[in-house]
Amino acid sequence: MTLFVNRLTHLDASLWCPQRGLIGASWRVDAELDGELGEDGMLFDFGEVKPWIKSRIDQGPDHTLLVPSETPGISVQDCPEGLCIRAEAPYPFEVRGPRQAFTLLPWDTITPQRLADHLSTELSRQPPARVETIRLTLADEPIDGAAYTYSHGLKRHDGNCQRIAHGHRSRLHVWQSGERRPALEAEWAERLADRYLVDEADVVDGLDASFMGRLASRYTAEQGRFALTLPRSRCVVMPTPTTVEHIAAWLAREIARETGQTTRVQAFEGIDKGALAEARP
Repeated sequence: MTLFVNRLTHLDASLWCPQRGLIGASWRVDAELDGELGEDGMLFDFGEVKPWIKSRIDQGPDHTLLVPSETPGISVQDCPEGLCIRAEAPYPFEVRGPRQAFTLLPWDTITPQRLADHLSTELSRQPPARVETIRLTLADEPIDGAAYTYSHGLKRHDGNCQRIAHGHRSRLHVWQSGERRPALEAEWAERLADRYLVDEADVVDGLDASFMGRLASRYTAEQGRFALTLPRSRCVVMPTPTTVEHIAAWLAREIARETGQTTRVQAFEGIDKGALAEARP
């Protein structure tokens, strides 16, 4: 007997791509579970198994940086913060943080299917009672219109959002004069695509930080010390923390200023959640 759970949860993370560099990802998680019926005529109690699977995803890859450790040019080393990850292609990159902020995968590239198969195997090793096999599917949210991926870190967050390199794939909606503006949505999604959003308060000043056009950010949060260095061209520096509330407000202000029109922005943080903001020029 097989039972299924669609939209069991969402997985938000960043990953290092050999072609695109640091990118954000948001995947819908669907599950199928095989097992034998019990005397109660049920395979299992959905109310128990759903949180069991979700908790293991939350404690594992969710809100981490997924690192394909077999990619040529990737370096993983111990450091005072925990782990130091370096890469040189497609651009120079370094991130440091506690070990739990990273998911190391012995592959040359990361795909949703490969990660889903890996998680399915891990979950099936010790499944709940009466469950024999668990199969997960990770899928992008279908988006008809503008979307972009971004990475960030929220040092004041109490949970795993404080990790300096986690991210999302998000919709972007922009209204002016009561109507959606697809051209503006596409323009700003392109500006933000595959970018790292950083609070200017976390930017490290000095010659070392700006060496060869790079931007360094650093902060200490409850989980430990974090640091990240990227080409400045891959970063968007914001005057505030990079919460979705501030992202929506910042976008509304910037678009209103550039276009001279009152602007309303609906910024998403991954799938099915986000913030609304409005600004006048």
